[in-house]
Amino acid sequence: MDFGRWSYVAILVFVFLGSIWLEVFLRSRVLRRPKRVLFTIFPVLFPFLLWDAYAIGQGHWYFDESRILGIYLPADIPFDEFLFFIVIPLASILTLEAVRSVKGSKSRRWLVGDETT
Repeated sequence: MDFGRWSYVAILVFVFLGSIWLEVFLRSRVLRRPKRVLFTIFPVLFPFLLWDAYAIGQGHWYFDESRILGIYLPADIPFDEFLFFIVIPLASILTLEAVRSVKGSKSRRWLVGDETT
C-alpha cells in the first residue's frame, strides 16, 4: 500500500494509535497531566529541530518529497518531522505509564518526571 505524500504522517498515526489506547484501557492518566507531557516533549523538540535544521542546511540528510506533506517550517524542516518530535515522546510516555499501571504498586516506587516521594 502506497500512502504517497501521507507516508510519514501514516507512520506517525500508526505509532500514536499504537499507544493512545493504553491511556483509555489501562487508565494511565498521562493526558490528565499536561505538565508531564510538556516536560517530555519540549526537551526533545527544540534541540532536535535545531539539529535537523543544521543537518538539512549542510546537506547531511533530506526528506523524500514524495513521502511528506510538502508543508515546511523555517529552515526547511517538514511539518511531518515537527510532528515526529511530538508524537514519539508522547507515545513513549504513554507506554511507560502503561507499564507502570500494569506493574501495580511496585512500580509506583519508581518515580519519574514530576513525581516526588
